[in-house]
Amino acid sequence: MKPRALVFGYGFIGAVFADAARAAGYDIAATARTPEKRGELSAQGIAPIDPADPDGLAEAVSKSVALLITPAPDENGCPAFAALGVSDLAGKWVGYLSTTGVYGNRGGGWVFEDSALAPTSTEGRRRVVAETQWLGVGAHIFRLPGLYGSGRNVIERLQDGTARRIHKPNHVFSRLHHDDCATALMASLDRPRASGIYNLCDDEPAPADTVLEYAATLTGLPLPPVIAWDDPSLNGKMRRFYNDNKRVSNARAKAELGWRPRYLTYREGLADIWSHLKAD
Repeated sequence: MKPRALVFGYGFIGAVFADAARAAGYDIAATARTPEKRGELSAQGIAPIDPADPDGLAEAVSKSVALLITPAPDENGCPAFAALGVSDLAGKWVGYLSTTGVYGNRGGGWVFEDSALAPTSTEGRRRVVAETQWLGVGAHIFRLPGLYGSGRNVIERLQDGTARRIHKPNHVFSRLHHDDCATALMASLDRPRASGIYNLCDDEPAPADTVLEYAATLTGLPLPPVIAWDDPSLNGKMRRFYNDNKRVSNARAKAELGWRPRYLTYREGLADIWSHLKAD
C-alpha cells in the first residue's frame, strides 16, 4: 500500500507539493471547503476531505504519514492547528508553511533561522503565533519568501498589463520558484528533523523592479512606468511589502536537507517559464 500525504489547503504550493509527492509514490488527500472543489480534486485522483467534517478529517489524518499545512493564520494562530488537533500527529511528518515576514525589516541585512523574530505586519505576528503552535508538536517550519511559478509570475503580468514597476532605492527581497519549494519539502520528508526550521529561497536576493526589467528584456514586452514605492495610488498591502528589506539565507536547508534550488536565481526561473509560455 502506498504511503499517503494529506495537504491541508490545496493552493499554489499545495498543488506542486502534491505533484511531487505523487511522483515519489505517495497517494494524496487534500482538503477543500466547497463540494465543487472537492469534485475537482476527486477527478484528479486526489481523495477530497471536507475540513469542516471532524470525523472525516480525523480519518484522513490517521491514514496519512505526512501532512502539509498551508493556510494563512488568523488572530488565533493557524486554523488547521485547531481543526486537526495534536493527539493524532505522533510519528507523522508535519510541514508548516510560514513566511520570511517573521523576520521583519533588517535594512537589507541577512537573516538566518536563528535570527530574532521581529515582524512588522499583523500577518507576520500571526505567523509567529502559528509557528509556536506547530513547533510545540514537532512540526517542520518552512519560512517562504516571494513565490513564483507557472500562473504566478512577472512575465504573465507583463503580458496581461497588470505588472507594476515599483522602485524603492536599495530595497531587496528573496524569492523562490514553486518547483524548488516542492523539492525542498520532499527533501525534508526524506530527512525529517522534528521542529526543524528552514528558510527556503533561491541564491540571489534582488530588487523587484530589477526582476521586472529582466523579464521585459527576456520577452521583449514593454515595461510599465516607474512608480515610487510610497506613491499614494498603491494600496496599503503593497506599501507594507516595501517596509521590509532583507536578504534571506538558505544555507541551513542546503546543509541539512542536501537541497539545492534548480533555479538558482530569478533569471533561470523566468527563462524556464518563458520557454514554456512560448511553447504553449
